[in-house]
Amino acid sequence: MMQEFVFPGLTTRVVFGSGTMSRAGEEVRRLGHERALVLSTPHQKADAERLAESLGDLAAGVFAGAVMHTPVEITAEAVEAYRASGASAVVSLGGGSTTGLGKAIAVRTGADQVVIPTTYAGSEMTDILGETANGEKTTRRSPDIRPETVIYDVDLTLSLPVGLTVTSAMNAIAHAMEAFYAPDRNPVIELMCRDAMTAFRDGIPRIIASPHDHDARGRALYAAWCCSTALGYVQMALHHKLAHVFGGSFDTPHAETHAILLPYTTAFNEEAVPDLLSPIAEAFGGGSAAGGLYDFARSIGAPQSLGEIGIEEADLDRAAAIAVKNAYQNPRPLERAAIRDLLQAAWEGRRPGR
Repeated sequence: MMQEFVFPGLTTRVVFGSGTMSRAGEEVRRLGHERALVLSTPHQKADAERLAESLGDLAAGVFAGAVMHTPVEITAEAVEAYRASGASAVVSLGGGSTTGLGKAIAVRTGADQVVIPTTYAGSEMTDILGETANGEKTTRRSPDIRPETVIYDVDLTLSLPVGLTVTSAMNAIAHAMEAFYAPDRNPVIELMCRDAMTAFRDGIPRIIASPHDHDARGRALYAAWCCSTALGYVQMALHHKLAHVFGGSFDTPHAETHAILLPYTTAFNEEAVPDLLSPIAEAFGGGSAAGGLYDFARSIGAPQSLGEIGIEEADLDRAAAIAVKNAYQNPRPLERAAIRDLLQAAWEGRRPGR
């Protein structure tokens, strides 16, 4: 018998293609707005300014202060700038840092959001906001966090550095991995995740060989949309908790942290639900889902140990303690000693799985 499920339906409008960033103004107007504040990181400020110029009278200015992990003090500055600008919407251009800032503004002000992702990290389709305060990252979900429109422009990813391409793809794959065993999983999301696995598996090596391969970039961006949708419509568990632990409490880089942890969190839960994770093993080989992901990560040059991103072995006890501090659903019980063993393997970079 097929399992029972509830599919909530997809609510975010998606515009996908090449050159689609030129439709940003059209999307702002479709939402009923006359002024929008453009957001970016400091690194992408020039791109944000060009976008604002193309928006003409719709642009209420640029706030280029987005940073990783959405610290609440930066959000306070951004909200002040948003209110002073007279905007009623935001246009977020960039990766997860900028998308997170747009969500933080929206949940505090009611602003509508048009998001234009430039990486594969995948927070744009979600109702999830992760924020950092007092050295810890916390997350919450709410319908008013979810962006109204996402514009995927393949052309914007052509210049994405190969290193960031690799780590943000692994970040996206992590969303699909956890979606396979989510308690609220459903056939629609599972099909999207299966499709994403093969699209990334085939597309990323092509991009590494030829970074301007338009078709490969399109496949990877499509896969990122699938994974982002999974993240936004089913529950996440241990993997994302651990990524937030290291990002919020140890200030590790977001995409690299996901990339490193992914094979190890997969191995941890594969012991409990190997059947649910079998689509990953089928896509990547390796004898198991965890082994396949480790081998794929190694083949594309992804970082593979926590030591590579500045985590000391002495940090692992504290990280394990934070990870089990609050109860949350996971296929396998979350015992501190087992989590500590997982982190040890990830710190050493040992191949998990069969």
